[in-house]
Amino acid sequence: MAPVRVMIVGAGSRGGSYAEWIRRHPDVARVVAVAEPRARYREPLADAHGVPEEARFADWREAAAQPRLADAALVCTLDDAHLEPALALADRGYHLLVEKPLAQTRADCEAIVAAARRNDVLLGVCHVLRYAPYTRVLKDIVDSGRIGSIVSVDHVEPVGFWHQAHSYVRGNWRSTDRAAPMLLAKSCHDLDWLRHVVGRDAVSVSSFGSLKHFRRDQAPAGAGERCLSCAIEPGCAYSAPRIYGRFVAEGRTGWPLDVLTPEPTAESVTEALRVGPYGRCVYSCDNDVVDHQVVALEFDGGATATFTMAAFNRGRPRQTSLFGTLGEVYCDGDRITVYDFLSDSTEEIDVATANNGLIDSGHGGGDSGLLASFLPAVAAGDPSMVATSGEDALRSHVLVFAAEQARLEGRVVALAEHTG
Repeated sequence: MAPVRVMIVGAGSRGGSYAEWIRRHPDVARVVAVAEPRARYREPLADAHGVPEEARFADWREAAAQPRLADAALVCTLDDAHLEPALALADRGYHLLVEKPLAQTRADCEAIVAAARRNDVLLGVCHVLRYAPYTRVLKDIVDSGRIGSIVSVDHVEPVGFWHQAHSYVRGNWRSTDRAAPMLLAKSCHDLDWLRHVVGRDAVSVSSFGSLKHFRRDQAPAGAGERCLSCAIEPGCAYSAPRIYGRFVAEGRTGWPLDVLTPEPTAESVTEALRVGPYGRCVYSCDNDVVDHQVVALEFDGGATATFTMAAFNRGRPRQTSLFGTLGEVYCDGDRITVYDFLSDSTEEIDVATANNGLIDSGHGGGDSGLLASFLPAVAAGDPSMVATSGEDALRSHVLVFAAEQARLEGRVVALAEHTG
């Protein structure tokens, strides 16, 4: 079977990561076109994949105006720029893999799903947690009935203090207007994951959360506007020179440094901190997304779950406890521990494959699993091979919209309010 031809739309960190996976799996797919307005990101990616000059575009609209150049398009633009390219490329006959969130409103999500259906193209959404090895093992355990019926779940996402500062205070996802609410931009993964593991849809939801710390009124005395000119920077936990300097010292050139500059070096990172958004004081940014949030869910059938997103921790894999009628399970991304009530026995399963315990480890192998699922589905023309279809992802997005409504309105929201 011939490799799937892929166009990368958005050659930033996510698009670049997916393109790198494709480069390492030439028997599965190859990148044949790229659309990215920033030449310093577009050209290195195109060069690495041998993309011809005529298939390098500064605007996705230029690519969409051409006859179809590839079998599939990976839409990896920022959150507020998914809708238009997804619609246009679906109309051109491209199979679509769209970064999460699918779009910022329910109407836009529905429009993308409808476009895929109308044009009979596959639509996958990058809910990569479903594809992580530990998720698949955990799902098999739950579905086998080993712990009986799920009664409740406690799921925690420790975002990590520096990741929060990087992406959601200084970075692209800091503002609800520019990107999306935190729950949609960061944690739609998690509500989708809970639906997937429990195996049922939620019927009601409540939520609480706020921006508690990363505000001007929380700034320490003497704090400056930028880290490089701040008198108290050496004693600040959120010091940009220290956070990014550690990665430079490790020799890292990928995320998060490639968000600051396409060719990270000590000099280029320092210059980015001097003039760019990532060198700003975390207490002096234009951020408004929450830095902590809790969601309570009731599922069809009566099971309940809590989800906690917290910024103030050491970055590490998500942690989940599942409580069933016959046993319980604890998992942390590396290990799954199953306790059986009847036998009073415990089994520990090591599923640390492709996960080094850091938050930037490709979502515990989920990134690889996503591409290894979607691209063969395109080759086979088989929608059943897409674990996160547009229709299924839409239900998860609706749940997120309902949870954010519950937080903003301070009430329990029934999912029935969002049907129809």
